[in-house]
Amino acid sequence: MKIAILGGGHGCHAAAADLSEAGHEVRLWRRDAAALQAVIEAGGIVLKDAQGAREVPVALATADIGAALRGAELIVVPSPATAQADIARAMAPHLVDGQVVFLPPGSFGSLVMSRLVRAAGNPADVAWAETGTLPYLARKHGPREINITVRAIHLPTGVYPARHAERALAVIRGAYPAVHGCGDALSGALMNAGPIIHPPLMVMNAAPLQHFPSWDIHTEGTQPAVRAVTDALDLERIAVRQALGFGAPHYPLADHYANDRWMYGDAHKKLQKSGDWREHIDLHTHRYITEDTELGLAFLASVARWARVDAPITQGLLAIVGGFLGRDLRRGERTLDALDLADFSRAQLQQVLHDGE
Repeated sequence: MKIAILGGGHGCHAAAADLSEAGHEVRLWRRDAAALQAVIEAGGIVLKDAQGAREVPVALATADIGAALRGAELIVVPSPATAQADIARAMAPHLVDGQVVFLPPGSFGSLVMSRLVRAAGNPADVAWAETGTLPYLARKHGPREINITVRAIHLPTGVYPARHAERALAVIRGAYPAVHGCGDALSGALMNAGPIIHPPLMVMNAAPLQHFPSWDIHTEGTQPAVRAVTDALDLERIAVRQALGFGAPHYPLADHYANDRWMYGDAHKKLQKSGDWREHIDLHTHRYITEDTELGLAFLASVARWARVDAPITQGLLAIVGGFLGRDLRRGERTLDALDLADFSRAQLQQVLHDGE
């Protein structure tokens, strides 16, 4: 299958190497040509995992997004949600009917990006899909070297518009067999693990994160008190899903720590052992704040309000992060209010999510 990977981060390099090794024709696009130069010159990526290190050729690495998207059946955007608007505008002139765009994860980016493409004047009938996490726990070890610690074994995925679900899921499974349908894009967005695992870790490790040059939030930072808050936050997410009629499995985050039933299987110990998550985290600029809290957690809080689900942990964490950022995160750009959906009835929103706007 011809697959375009859009972005230059950890997940993008992991996807480009992994899918190329699986036999797909992969085109890796990054806006910053200089940052991509090492891959362009070498013609590939060094992939490291439990099987060791090896060179994986990539069909095309380019700063020309038109070249990357041309003929692509599947477009994978494993970039932070904060980059989705810019990527959507760059994609807009090149998308054509029938293409499938996969956001792992999405933070309701399927609706947001679709709107931006249409606002740019492209009416192409594209399917947008989003899942609960990246397909990989991975970190770059150099400009063209990626270390994959764990691959996802379950990827619950929602599709927008949902009328395209069967076709879109079939295409995505050609690259990621772990994908399974979980309903519409709202259901997919409410599977996002980042806004559940990362905000408590940021808030409850704020002092050591600011004090030490590097800190492993998944080792020193994941203590019983933190876990208790994370579990309570996740129960609020699940309560929202249930209130909206979305069925199980909900992939409770407790399974990430306790057994092999979560999206990555039994991954927490491997994540800790890798050492790749001992890093410097700036509480104002890291994606755990800008993506998972300002966008993802604010989105969850707004959906809870709309669904009339009590979510004190969600609201409290959002207020604390807003306190040290100095702004009210309840007014974030991914809230239902900002997306002009807060006044919709459930039936109206379901129709939009099924049929498209």
